[in-house]
Amino acid sequence: MPADAPLNAMTVDVEDYFQVSAFERHIAPESWDRLPLRVDQNMNRILELFSRHGIKATFFTLGWVAERLPALVRRLVEEGHELASHGYAHQRVTNLTPRQFRQDVQRSKALLEDVAGVEVKGYRAPSYSIGAGNLWALDVLEEAGFHYSSSIYPIHHDLYGMPEAPRFAFHMDGRRLLEIPVTTFQLGGHKLPCGGGGYFRLLPYPLSRWAMRRVNHADRQSCIFYFHPWEIDPQQPRQRNIGLKTRLRHYLNLGRMERRIERLLGDFSWGRVDSIFLQGEDYPVWHRS
Repeated sequence: MPADAPLNAMTVDVEDYFQVSAFERHIAPESWDRLPLRVDQNMNRILELFSRHGIKATFFTLGWVAERLPALVRRLVEEGHELASHGYAHQRVTNLTPRQFRQDVQRSKALLEDVAGVEVKGYRAPSYSIGAGNLWALDVLEEAGFHYSSSIYPIHHDLYGMPEAPRFAFHMDGRRLLEIPVTTFQLGGHKLPCGGGGYFRLLPYPLSRWAMRRVNHADRQSCIFYFHPWEIDPQQPRQRNIGLKTRLRHYLNLGRMERRIERLLGDFSWGRVDSIFLQGEDYPVWHRS
């Protein structure tokens, strides 16, 4: 990798295969405790992978997971990674009232901090579910003591997205809270995703690498990349009562994902979100018109 390349932020959304938004109509939260946990073994593989490459990352962790696997949460902190919040039970913010959302973020933040003994500075909304229709959520996060959010995805998507939002870190309407979008690249007049998830599994790896290098060198910006523990787990139980689009989105190329992540770790420089973005740099203020 070029010596002058910016440091990029590697992030993991710590949730199990049965907690994804795509399955919320098919797997009731009341049944989660009866399903086999796989997030622990997948997280162990991820932590070992990061250790081999000498990488520190940020783990946006569900409170539900931390309650059941406190030793795992303490391990990732002991190994030098950043612990951040993904809410308590993967409820999309679009499905919550302000009062319910406040209770969720306060509960999950306190739980994570009690388990790990460190301040939790960051939050990522399940399924990037903060956007134009619920920007009040940023005020709730600021009131709860978060320093940053990575919850607004500036793309067109059928389930989420706020395409008019900036591509890179910004303060919205003068809030102290820093919003750090997952990475996109500009092609013509369009913002296209290149920061992980299903797009990373769908597209050929060289295309993702090219787009991220373009962000590093043409935009001179750090990338922020994400994936989930279940994405490296092709042996996870298969859901049979889901539609074709959901099946493709969730299961496509699971068997190739770990090898692609390993290539990504070698092709770019990586660090934690807080160490890259919370070092006193001034970020632009975006006033939504």
